[in-house]
Amino acid sequence: MTHDLLVRNAKLRRGEILDIAISDGKIIEMAADLRGGAAEEIDAQGNLVTETFVIGQQHLDKVYTGDWVDASAKTEYFEGDMGGAMTAIERAADVKDRYSEEDIFQRIDAALQCALFSGVSHMRAFIDIDSKAKLMGMRAALKARELWKGRVDLHVIAFPQDGILREPGTEEMLYQAMDLGADLVGGIPWIEFTDEDMRRHVDICFEIARKYDADVSMLVDDAGDPGLRTTEYLAIQADRHAWHGRVSACHARAMSQYNEVYHRKVLALLKRAGMGMVTNPHTAPLHIRVRDLAAAGVTIGLGGESLNDAYYPYGRCNMLEVAFVCSHTLWMMTPRDQEFLYDAITVNPARILRLDSYGLAPGNTADLVVLHDSSLRDALAHHHQPRQVIRNGRIVAETSFVQKARQG
Repeated sequence: MTHDLLVRNAKLRRGEILDIAISDGKIIEMAADLRGGAAEEIDAQGNLVTETFVIGQQHLDKVYTGDWVDASAKTEYFEGDMGGAMTAIERAADVKDRYSEEDIFQRIDAALQCALFSGVSHMRAFIDIDSKAKLMGMRAALKARELWKGRVDLHVIAFPQDGILREPGTEEMLYQAMDLGADLVGGIPWIEFTDEDMRRHVDICFEIARKYDADVSMLVDDAGDPGLRTTEYLAIQADRHAWHGRVSACHARAMSQYNEVYHRKVLALLKRAGMGMVTNPHTAPLHIRVRDLAAAGVTIGLGGESLNDAYYPYGRCNMLEVAFVCSHTLWMMTPRDQEFLYDAITVNPARILRLDSYGLAPGNTADLVVLHDSSLRDALAHHHQPRQVIRNGRIVAETSFVQKARQG
């Protein structure tokens, strides 16, 4: 049999070294020493071959705006107790005065180039909808979604970064964004001024989601305030609306400061609603109790969060790099921890995004990466961009390293 592509000597995470046969964009067979040829062959040379990487949260319209932001905004977000998180968001909004649709598109395009070479196949892109950004970012992101389809697939989220109740006109623009073609409804209820408005924020988002039959992803409780309760309310509403498995919560940093009784209550609500969580321990001093939630069966993904903006000065859409940094911030360094971290940048966010036919198995879409390392430890430690990135059965990116030492 002649296949479109054969990946020879591929080391899987469970240790076997197999050949992977690919045709018509699908994985056809995985076995040792497969017979037959292919139009193109790759010798993985015993290096790891895994699923592609998935980003469950990325503020894609804000990329490369870090130099536009006043230094005080960054200081507020990085404080140890994150007491100034709301102030940081308010100050960071000033960058939108410089927005144009073409500028946003060019910055998104540059970020997706990084994502492509880093082996990212799918990304949830949060795009601001408010009185300053209006629909400029949405139009730019939808243009990029079409251009990059099949290489880096965007799941575009209409995101009211500066609130709904406190930003008159935003609710109407969210409906307009969905009419334009946004994939998901976003929210940030904790940014509102009162508890009543926080709950109304969530309710509005579900009204929109139900109208468009869309999934929901929200940034909740992103500050060091144990009194914040929007994670709980989001889970309650997901359950009430039977949106089970269709809602994800990002950040929820206040959970790190909940007392044990209340934390267990929220955890039970998350499980009941089938909610996934995306955490970013690399971008701020607080984060959810990852070990406790994972042990309870909550699906947890690591997010990209930001790429050189007001909330994170680094980033290059390299999820191996994110996992490496998070192994330190979470103190997760054992072999078992490394397996969890790798799941948190592949299969877990894929589950949160409800990706069909994802995974390294016959019959699934041939989306995979060939790494430069043969062990998971080395892959995380070195966090190189993949040697080859394969999307829908064809090679879309390659990266090589040349090292040369001189004597004398």
